[in-house]
Amino acid sequence: MSGRKNQLMKRLKKYKQKLSITKTIFLSLMMLMLSIVLSACANSPDDNMSVNEENIVEEKVTDSEDVVGGETKVNDEIESNKETKVSNEIKKNEEQNMVMKIGDTSVDVTWEDNDSIKELNKLAESGLSISMSMYGGFEQVGSIGQSISRNDVQMTTQSGDIVLYSGNQLVVFYGSNSWSYTKLGKINLSQKELEKLLGNGDVTITLVLE
Repeated sequence: MSGRKNQLMKRLKKYKQKLSITKTIFLSLMMLMLSIVLSACANSPDDNMSVNEENIVEEKVTDSEDVVGGETKVNDEIESNKETKVSNEIKKNEEQNMVMKIGDTSVDVTWEDNDSIKELNKLAESGLSISMSMYGGFEQVGSIGQSISRNDVQMTTQSGDIVLYSGNQLVVFYGSNSWSYTKLGKINLSQKELEKLLGNGDVTITLVLE
């Protein structure tokens, strides 16, 4: 009897030990799970706040970019309008031709492409009237009222040649002469037609843009 009792006591002791260990493990697992849940709850608001803050920052950046982009677009449109206006003015001037009239007669002229002609065109915008005088039996000469760019070279002129003399004198030939002039253009008429227009007394030459 004594031996069985001892065995039973030993088994009971082992059972209690196992039960204690199981209980300890169970409690440890519960504590671990509770710790995980609390940790998740603690981190969740911060994460949401972080996401919200990132969204706010992105929205601010987007708004700033929209403002900057809008201002850039407006500035580009202003510059584009300015360029268009300047281009239209240039085009308008290019489309207008300088016309020469001897008295009341318009004559066909082939103008040179130089700085003198560009400045003469500017003067002709409001109409330039030049009182001419016969000289030497081969030319008419008159003051344009101011000096303009010149690039004089020695030449022998022909009937119809238009030149600048001394930077401020317009000379139109119906004959020929050798001197240092700046070439301005040539009237496309025969010598006989030019002698009729220029060889019978002083004339008035008008330059206008049309």
